[in-house]
Amino acid sequence: MDSLGLVKEIEQTAIENGGRYMDAVIEVCEKKDIDIAIMAKFLSKPLIEKIKIEGQEINLLPRETTAKLPV
Repeated sequence: MDSLGLVKEIEQTAIENGGRYMDAVIEVCEKKDIDIAIMAKFLSKPLIEKIKIEGQEINLLPRETTAKLPV
């Protein structure tokens, strides 16, 4: 299966399972018997961004702060 096919399958799995992209990646990896580290090479930039946002929302990743205090 090619990269685009895997990304589409992850997107579809996420939609079917309530929109959790991290869970969808793990589910597709288990179903296809692909190591998660290898799967990371096939993910598209938009999908990586969705996973990053999801990780920030559940406090697995630090949030990016854009506000800066005046000097």
